[in-house]
Amino acid sequence: MDNPLNSILIRPMERTDLSEVVAIEALCHDHPWSEALFLRELENPVARIDIGELGGSIAGFLCSWTVADEVEIHDVVTAPAFRRQGVAVALLRHLLARGRGEGAERVVLEVRVGNVSAIALYSRFGFRGTGRRKGYYSDGEDALLMELSLLTDSAATGPR
Repeated sequence: MDNPLNSILIRPMERTDLSEVVAIEALCHDHPWSEALFLRELENPVARIDIGELGGSIAGFLCSWTVADEVEIHDVVTAPAFRRQGVAVALLRHLLARGRGEGAERVVLEVRVGNVSAIALYSRFGFRGTGRRKGYYSDGEDALLMELSLLTDSAATGPR
């Protein structure tokens, strides 16, 4: 049987992807990023938006910044129709490989404490909770801070 991760194409976001990415973002978040914010990210020299394509369709994306020796994950989204098909796993593997190749030492992120599936995914990659931001989100939910060392964590390639 084919591994679905092999059929996921990872590529940089282009301006022509904007309307579809904004639509997917709106489907997946109560407080989605705006089109203007995505445009700023496309022009930001430290920002990267990676697209995960499956069957020729945008299945998800990952937004990150690389600053000095640190990669910050800002947004990971999988379109509802493509969930549980390895899209987020493929995007994270790609990000970690690129970060290592560019000399990054660690990857950090914030995630809603109630987003159990995302926390489980990050944990499978070796991310560890490092703190909490009380009332971080506009609805008062806390953020869990997570970090992965690219220097020492053998789990950093992610789940099999």
